[in-house]
Amino acid sequence: MTAKCGVNGKAIRVIGHRGAAGLWPENTLGGIQRAAALGVDGVEFDIHATRDGRAVLLHDGTLERTTGAAGLVAGMTLAELRDLDAGDGEPVPELGQVLDAVGRRCRLLCEIKAGAAVAPAVEAVAERGLQDQVTFISFSLDHLLRVRRLGDGMRIGALVTTLTPASLAAALDLGVCYIGVHESSAGQEDFQRIAERGVAPGAWTPNTLEKMLDMVKMGATHVTTDRPDLLLQHYGRAAGGDREVVRGRRPARVGHDVSCEVADRGAGEG
Repeated sequence: MTAKCGVNGKAIRVIGHRGAAGLWPENTLGGIQRAAALGVDGVEFDIHATRDGRAVLLHDGTLERTTGAAGLVAGMTLAELRDLDAGDGEPVPELGQVLDAVGRRCRLLCEIKAGAAVAPAVEAVAERGLQDQVTFISFSLDHLLRVRRLGDGMRIGALVTTLTPASLAAALDLGVCYIGVHESSAGQEDFQRIAERGVAPGAWTPNTLEKMLDMVKMGATHVTTDRPDLLLQHYGRAAGGDREVVRGRRPARVGHDVSCEVADRGAGEG
Protein backbone atom coordinates (compact mmCIF):
# COMPACT_ATOMS: atom_id res chain seq x y z
CA MET A 1 0.00 0.00 0.00
CA THR A 2 3.00 2.32 0.00
CA ALA A 3 3.79 4.53 -2.96
CA LYS A 4 6.72 3.96 -5.30
CA CYS A 5 8.57 7.21 -5.69
CA GLY A 6 10.32 6.50 -8.94
CA VAL A 7 13.69 7.36 -7.37
CA ASN A 8 15.60 4.08 -7.22
CA GLY A 9 12.25 2.35 -6.72
CA LYS A 10 12.06 3.33 -3.06
CA ALA A 11 8.72 3.05 -1.30
CA ILE A 12 7.44 6.36 0.07
CA ARG A 13 5.33 6.58 3.22
CA VAL A 14 2.80 9.39 3.24
CA ILE A 15 2.11 10.67 6.75
CA GLY A 16 -0.71 13.04 7.66
CA HIS A 17 0.50 15.78 10.04
CA ARG A 18 -1.76 16.30 13.06
CA GLY A 19 -4.26 14.17 11.17
CA ALA A 20 -4.28 16.28 8.03
CA ALA A 21 -4.11 19.81 9.40
CA GLY A 22 -4.38 21.47 6.00
CA LEU A 23 -7.74 19.81 5.43
CA TRP A 24 -9.43 19.36 8.81
CA PRO A 25 -9.00 20.69 12.36
CA GLU A 26 -5.76 19.39 13.78
CA ASN A 27 -5.52 16.58 16.31
CA THR A 28 -9.23 15.77 16.19
CA LEU A 29 -10.64 12.28 15.99
CA GLY A 30 -12.66 13.16 12.90
CA GLY A 31 -9.64 14.65 11.15
CA ILE A 32 -7.56 11.56 11.90
CA GLN A 33 -10.30 9.22 10.69
CA ARG A 34 -10.69 11.19 7.48
CA ALA A 35 -6.93 11.13 6.93
CA ALA A 36 -6.92 7.35 7.37
CA ALA A 37 -9.76 7.13 4.86
CA LEU A 38 -7.64 8.99 2.31
CA GLY A 39 -5.22 6.07 2.33
CA VAL A 40 -2.27 7.53 4.23
CA ASP A 41 0.41 5.15 5.48
CA GLY A 42 0.44 6.86 8.84
CA VAL A 43 -1.04 9.66 10.91
CA GLU A 44 0.97 11.91 13.21
CA PHE A 45 -0.53 13.62 16.24
CA ASP A 46 0.61 15.30 19.46
CA ILE A 47 -0.10 14.36 23.07
CA HIS A 48 -0.15 16.13 26.42
CA ALA A 49 -1.29 14.91 29.84
CA THR A 50 -4.32 16.13 31.77
CA ARG A 51 -4.39 16.98 35.46
CA ASP A 52 -5.85 13.55 36.16
CA GLY A 53 -3.14 11.75 34.21
CA ARG A 54 -4.79 11.00 30.87
CA ALA A 55 -3.07 11.32 27.49
CA VAL A 56 -4.96 13.66 25.17
CA LEU A 57 -4.40 15.03 21.69
CA LEU A 58 -3.32 18.67 21.67
CA HIS A 59 -0.26 20.31 20.19
CA ASP A 60 0.08 23.30 22.49
CA GLY A 61 0.46 23.24 26.22
CA THR A 62 -2.17 25.99 26.35
CA LEU A 63 -5.74 25.73 25.11
CA GLU A 64 -6.46 29.06 23.45
CA ARG A 65 -5.26 28.51 19.86
CA THR A 66 -7.21 25.35 19.11
CA THR A 67 -10.15 25.48 21.56
CA GLY A 68 -10.60 29.16 22.35
CA ALA A 69 -10.48 28.39 26.08
CA ALA A 70 -8.02 29.80 28.60
CA GLY A 71 -5.63 27.78 30.69
CA LEU A 72 -3.15 24.92 30.50
CA VAL A 73 -3.83 21.38 29.33
CA ALA A 74 -2.07 20.13 32.46
CA GLY A 75 -4.48 22.14 34.61
CA MET A 76 -7.62 20.52 33.22
CA THR A 77 -9.20 17.12 33.80
CA LEU A 78 -10.23 14.90 30.92
CA ALA A 79 -13.89 15.60 31.66
CA GLU A 80 -13.28 19.35 31.50
CA LEU A 81 -11.44 19.06 28.20
CA ARG A 82 -14.29 17.06 26.69
CA ASP A 83 -16.53 20.09 27.12
CA LEU A 84 -14.29 22.17 24.82
CA ASP A 85 -14.55 22.48 21.04
CA ALA A 86 -11.31 21.22 19.47
CA GLY A 87 -12.58 21.96 15.97
CA ASP A 88 -15.72 21.28 13.93
CA GLY A 89 -17.64 20.80 17.17
CA GLU A 90 -15.51 17.88 18.32
CA PRO A 91 -14.22 17.43 21.87
CA VAL A 92 -10.54 17.04 22.64
CA PRO A 93 -9.86 13.33 22.04
CA GLU A 94 -8.20 10.96 24.45
CA LEU A 95 -5.39 8.83 23.05
CA GLY A 96 -7.31 5.63 23.68
CA GLN A 97 -10.12 6.81 21.40
CA VAL A 98 -7.70 7.27 18.53
CA LEU A 99 -6.02 3.92 19.11
CA ASP A 100 -9.40 2.19 19.10
CA ALA A 101 -10.64 4.02 16.01
CA VAL A 102 -7.66 3.80 13.65
CA GLY A 103 -4.93 1.86 15.44
CA ARG A 104 -5.14 -1.04 13.03
CA ARG A 105 -5.91 0.95 9.90
CA CYS A 106 -2.61 2.80 9.57
CA ARG A 107 0.59 3.55 11.45
CA LEU A 108 0.30 6.05 14.28
CA LEU A 109 3.06 8.52 15.02
CA CYS A 110 2.60 9.81 18.52
CA GLU A 111 4.60 12.94 19.27
CA ILE A 112 5.21 13.39 22.98
CA LYS A 113 4.89 17.05 23.96
CA ALA A 114 5.03 16.60 27.74
CA GLY A 115 6.88 14.09 29.88
CA ALA A 116 3.78 13.47 31.99
CA ALA A 117 2.08 11.98 28.94
CA VAL A 118 4.62 9.18 28.50
CA ALA A 119 3.34 6.74 31.12
CA PRO A 120 -0.39 6.88 30.23
CA ALA A 121 0.42 6.75 26.52
CA VAL A 122 2.69 3.72 26.82
CA GLU A 123 0.08 2.01 28.97
CA ALA A 124 -2.69 2.70 26.45
CA VAL A 125 -0.65 1.29 23.57
CA ALA A 126 0.49 -1.78 25.52
CA GLU A 127 -2.95 -2.76 26.77
CA ARG A 128 -4.23 -2.77 23.19
CA GLY A 129 -1.25 -4.68 21.82
CA LEU A 130 -0.42 -1.94 19.32
CA GLN A 131 3.34 -1.81 19.85
CA ASP A 132 3.92 -2.63 16.16
CA GLN A 133 1.51 0.08 14.99
CA VAL A 134 2.64 3.04 17.09
CA THR A 135 5.93 4.91 17.02
CA PHE A 136 6.58 7.43 19.78
CA ILE A 137 8.44 10.44 18.44
CA SER A 138 9.82 13.52 20.12
CA PHE A 139 12.37 16.31 20.02
CA SER A 140 13.19 15.30 23.59
CA LEU A 141 15.55 12.37 23.95
CA ASP A 142 14.59 12.24 27.62
CA HIS A 143 10.99 11.52 26.65
CA LEU A 144 12.12 8.78 24.26
CA LEU A 145 14.39 7.25 26.88
CA ARG A 146 11.46 7.09 29.28
CA VAL A 147 9.37 5.32 26.64
CA ARG A 148 12.17 2.78 26.29
CA ARG A 149 12.29 2.21 30.04
CA LEU A 150 8.52 1.89 30.51
CA GLY A 151 7.49 0.04 27.39
CA ASP A 152 9.03 -3.21 26.26
CA GLY A 153 9.21 -3.31 22.48
CA MET A 154 7.93 0.24 21.93
CA ARG A 155 9.15 1.95 18.77
CA ILE A 156 10.75 5.38 19.03
CA GLY A 157 11.82 8.05 16.57
CA ALA A 158 13.70 11.34 16.91
CA LEU A 159 12.73 14.71 15.51
CA VAL A 160 15.30 17.40 14.74
CA THR A 161 15.12 20.81 13.19
CA THR A 162 18.65 20.43 11.83
CA LEU A 163 20.63 17.19 11.74
CA THR A 164 24.09 17.43 13.30
CA PRO A 165 26.67 14.70 13.98
CA ALA A 166 25.84 15.01 17.68
CA SER A 167 22.06 14.77 17.25
CA LEU A 168 22.45 11.80 14.90
CA ALA A 169 24.73 9.95 17.30
CA ALA A 170 22.46 10.63 20.28
CA ALA A 171 19.38 9.36 18.45
CA LEU A 172 21.16 6.24 17.24
CA ASP A 173 22.35 5.49 20.78
CA LEU A 174 18.70 5.29 21.86
CA GLY A 175 17.87 2.79 19.13
CA VAL A 176 15.49 4.91 17.08
CA CYS A 177 13.87 3.47 13.97
CA TYR A 178 13.18 6.86 12.39
CA ILE A 179 14.70 10.34 12.29
CA GLY A 180 12.68 13.25 10.92
CA VAL A 181 14.38 16.44 9.74
CA HIS A 182 12.65 19.75 9.06
CA GLU A 183 12.17 20.40 5.35
CA SER A 184 13.82 23.83 5.56
CA SER A 185 17.19 22.37 6.55
CA ALA A 186 17.03 18.82 5.20
CA GLY A 187 19.44 17.84 2.44
CA GLN A 188 20.47 14.78 0.49
CA GLU A 189 23.48 14.21 2.73
CA ASP A 190 21.26 14.21 5.84
CA PHE A 191 18.93 11.54 4.49
CA GLN A 192 21.87 9.49 3.25
CA ARG A 193 23.59 9.57 6.66
CA ILE A 194 20.39 8.44 8.36
CA ALA A 195 19.67 5.66 5.87
CA GLU A 196 23.23 4.36 6.04
CA ARG A 197 22.62 3.62 9.73
CA GLY A 198 19.60 1.45 8.94
CA VAL A 199 17.11 4.09 10.11
CA ALA A 200 14.21 5.51 8.12
CA PRO A 201 14.84 9.11 6.97
CA GLY A 202 11.88 11.47 7.06
CA ALA A 203 11.02 15.08 6.26
CA TRP A 204 8.54 17.38 7.98
CA THR A 205 6.51 19.45 7.06
CA PRO A 206 6.56 20.15 3.31
CA ASN A 207 3.09 21.33 2.32
CA THR A 208 3.37 21.87 -1.43
CA LEU A 209 3.67 19.00 -3.86
CA GLU A 210 6.83 20.51 -5.31
CA LYS A 211 8.52 20.59 -1.91
CA MET A 212 7.36 17.08 -1.05
CA LEU A 213 8.85 15.71 -4.26
CA ASP A 214 12.07 17.61 -3.57
CA MET A 215 12.33 15.77 -0.24
CA VAL A 216 11.70 12.43 -1.95
CA LYS A 217 14.29 13.17 -4.62
CA MET A 218 16.87 13.92 -1.92
CA GLY A 219 16.20 10.61 -0.20
CA ALA A 220 13.38 11.00 2.32
CA THR A 221 11.29 7.81 2.52
CA HIS A 222 8.74 9.29 4.95
CA VAL A 223 6.99 12.57 4.19
CA THR A 224 4.88 14.18 6.91
CA THR A 225 2.57 16.87 5.59
CA ASP A 226 -0.57 18.85 6.34
CA ARG A 227 -1.74 17.97 2.80
CA PRO A 228 -1.24 14.22 2.39
CA ASP A 229 -3.94 14.23 -0.28
CA LEU A 230 -1.59 15.99 -2.70
CA LEU A 231 1.12 13.33 -2.53
CA LEU A 232 -1.37 10.48 -2.52
CA GLN A 233 -3.02 11.88 -5.63
CA HIS A 234 0.36 12.33 -7.30
CA TYR A 235 1.11 8.64 -6.78
CA GLY A 236 -2.41 7.60 -7.79
CA ARG A 237 -3.12 6.30 -4.29
CA ALA A 238 -5.89 8.55 -3.03
CA ALA A 239 -8.75 6.45 -1.68
CA GLY A 240 -12.37 7.43 -1.72
CA GLY A 241 -12.35 9.16 1.65
CA ASP A 242 -13.97 12.46 2.48
CA ARG A 243 -11.53 14.97 1.01
CA GLU A 244 -13.66 18.06 1.34
CA VAL A 245 -12.21 20.66 3.68
CA VAL A 246 -14.41 21.19 6.72
CA ARG A 247 -16.77 24.09 6.17
CA GLY A 248 -17.61 26.69 8.76
CA ARG A 249 -14.50 26.36 10.91
CA ARG A 250 -11.12 26.61 9.29
CA PRO A 251 -8.41 24.17 10.33
CA ALA A 252 -6.40 25.59 13.20
CA ARG A 253 -3.28 27.41 12.10
CA VAL A 254 -0.27 25.17 12.14
CA GLY A 255 2.72 26.58 13.96
CA HIS A 256 6.38 25.67 13.95
CA ASP A 257 5.94 22.02 14.82
CA VAL A 258 7.52 18.89 13.59
CA SER A 259 5.95 15.83 12.17
CA CYS A 260 6.74 12.34 12.78
CA GLU A 261 7.33 9.40 10.72
CA VAL A 262 7.46 5.78 11.69
CA ALA A 263 9.75 3.07 10.49
CA ASP A 264 9.95 -0.66 10.67
CA ARG A 265 13.46 -1.96 10.52
CA GLY A 266 13.42 -4.59 7.85
CA ALA A 267 9.63 -4.74 7.81
CA GLY A 268 9.11 -1.90 5.40
CA GLU A 269 6.78 0.47 7.17
CA GLY A 270 8.35 3.18 9.18
